[in-house]
Amino acid sequence: MRALSIAATGMLAQQTNVEVIVNNLANMNTTAYKMQRAEFQDLLYQNVERPGAASSDANTVLPSGIQIGVGVRTAAIYRITGQGNLASTGNPYDVAIQGQGYFRVTMPDGTDAYTRDGAFGLSPDGQIVTPKGFMVAPGIAVPQGALAVTINSQGQIQAVLAGEAEPQTLGQLELVRFANDGGLQANGDNLFTETAGSGPALAGLPGSPGYGSLQQGFLETSNVNAVQEITTLITAQRAYEMNSKVISAADQMLDTTSRMS
Repeated sequence: MRALSIAATGMLAQQTNVEVIVNNLANMNTTAYKMQRAEFQDLLYQNVERPGAASSDANTVLPSGIQIGVGVRTAAIYRITGQGNLASTGNPYDVAIQGQGYFRVTMPDGTDAYTRDGAFGLSPDGQIVTPKGFMVAPGIAVPQGALAVTINSQGQIQAVLAGEAEPQTLGQLELVRFANDGGLQANGDNLFTETAGSGPALAGLPGSPGYGSLQQGFLETSNVNAVQEITTLITAQRAYEMNSKVISAADQMLDTTSRMS
């Protein structure tokens, strides 16, 4: 009986759906988190009678045929990269991206990773780093004793030093873009890496065409909509229950059949 295996694929699919939703809810307060959605596709069909096959010697054909589906599978879990809200923090080293783009981060092994989490700080030697201590490219150091540090919307970093009337320019933050943000590989710690699916990183200055601007003293919040996620969770739960009832019904039908023999 196909119903047993078909309903089982439905339960597995809804289990994946719930896991994705729960991960979204768990990251509601994660800085710059982008919610995910599971996408499903039907499986191959068993062709009992193929559509368009000849139905007689008079060249008549079957208009629809008989195709029986065998279930569902998870096709992809894609990331919705919509802009999150900006929350004021008052920390001069917190930087939010308003628009498209990612900060480039240099990992300890020398490779590049990318993030929209601008919760930056200073290392012991004054380098601007991520919460994990990874250097934010291109590597900008703030002198000890700086009275104030400003980061403008174009990513230029300046510091006011004691005894100097004019601020000193320390460096320039850059942003990178990808042809397909959904193709980035999530590595945890709010970091992504480039893949063949994302395309190569395209660097540019904040505020230039196609790149977002920066907001000092702000952080981008998660773009998870709690009401929408709870509604989707209820729908997934109901779908799971209906598939489980199909299995129970199919089992009862098999039991009835076995009693007839």
